[in-house]
Amino acid sequence: MQNENLHHNAILEDRSRLLLTGVNDVESFDEKELRLYTKLGELTVRGSGLKVSELSTETGELSVSGDVSALIYGEKDRTRRVGVIGKLLR
Repeated sequence: MQNENLHHNAILEDRSRLLLTGVNDVESFDEKELRLYTKLGELTVRGSGLKVSELSTETGELSVSGDVSALIYGEKDRTRRVGVIGKLLR
């Protein structure tokens, strides 16, 4: 696996706009929590009024708006979960 395949960034602007790259799958989301898997593992975004404003299955980019209060990383196991988006990105 090449380093570019492990590319993941999280850019948070003013705690109201979050841009993520390297997204493989979105497990669930509502206005308080977004659970997803990146190329480097699990990520949970918590806040209020969260909305997925953009999602690109081609590039693995995800844009979220709302009041972001926490970014919580979990397991780093990249092989654990490859969902619909991950399959489309192959």
